[in-house]
Amino acid sequence: METQVSELRQIAKEIRRKSLEIIHRAGSGHPGGSLSAADIMTALYFGVMRYDSKNPKDPGRDRFVMSKGHATGVFYSVLSRAGYFADEDLVSYRRIDSKLNLSGHPHPKTPGVEIATGSLGQGLSVAHGIALGARLENSDYKVYVLLGDGELQEGQVWEAAMSASKFNTNNLIAIVDFNKVAQDNITKDLKDLEPLEDKWRSFGWDVHRIDGHDMDQVWKALTLPLDDKKPRVIIADTIKGKGVSFMEGKTSWHGVAPSDEDYEKALKELE
Repeated sequence: METQVSELRQIAKEIRRKSLEIIHRAGSGHPGGSLSAADIMTALYFGVMRYDSKNPKDPGRDRFVMSKGHATGVFYSVLSRAGYFADEDLVSYRRIDSKLNLSGHPHPKTPGVEIATGSLGQGLSVAHGIALGARLENSDYKVYVLLGDGELQEGQVWEAAMSASKFNTNNLIAIVDFNKVAQDNITKDLKDLEPLEDKWRSFGWDVHRIDGHDMDQVWKALTLPLDDKKPRVIIADTIKGKGVSFMEGKTSWHGVAPSDEDYEKALKELE
C-alpha cells in the first residue's frame, strides 16, 4: 500500500501542475478549488474507482459526480490522465470551439462526465438518484460525489442527505472538499457549517473526517468497507490553492487565472 500511496502523491502533484497549466493557457478558470481537490480526485481515479476509460458507458462502472462543477481544471486534468481523452485535447479547455466540450462546467458530452453540474447544491441529489438506480438494476457499482463546502449552504443538499439516509443508500459516498473559502468570503462568515460532523451524523450518515491532503488518510477513508445501511460522507479538511503559497486560503484565487509571472512561480513551488 505504501508504494501505491507514494505514487498517488506524485500523481497529485502532477495533476496540480496540469490544472494550473490549462487554466493559465485558457486565461480563465478556478485554480483555488482545483488545487484543494487534487489529492481527493487523484485517489479516486488512480486508486479507488472502477471504470474503463475506453468504454465510458460501461454499465458496471463506478460513477462520479463533480457537484462543485467550477473545478473543471482538476476534473479534466484527471480525466485526461485516466485516458478518457488525449492530453493535447486540453488545449481547447474553455474554448467555444472545443470538440469535447471542455467548458468551464462539466457537461455529459465530455467523455467521463456523468452529468452537467455547476448550479451548486444539486450534485448530491443527482448522485443519490444514480445510487438508487444501481439498486433497481441489482448492480454493485458505487457513486462518489465531490461537494464544495460553500454549496453545503444550499438547502437541497440537506434534502438529499435526508433522502439518502431514509432509503439506506449505502453505495453513495459523498466527499466534502472543506477548504473553508467560498467565492468572495470564508464560509464561516457566510454561514458557519460547524459542527459539520454532528450535522451529517444527525442526518443518519456514516461520518469520517480526514486531512484531505494526507494521502494516507484519503486512501484509508476511501477504501473502508461500506456501512451495511448508511450512506457515507468523508469530510476532507483542505486548503484552497493547496501547494502554491500565494494562493493558499485566498478568496482572490477562486476564479482568476494566474498571470505569466504567477504561473511560473506556482510551477516552481509545485516541483
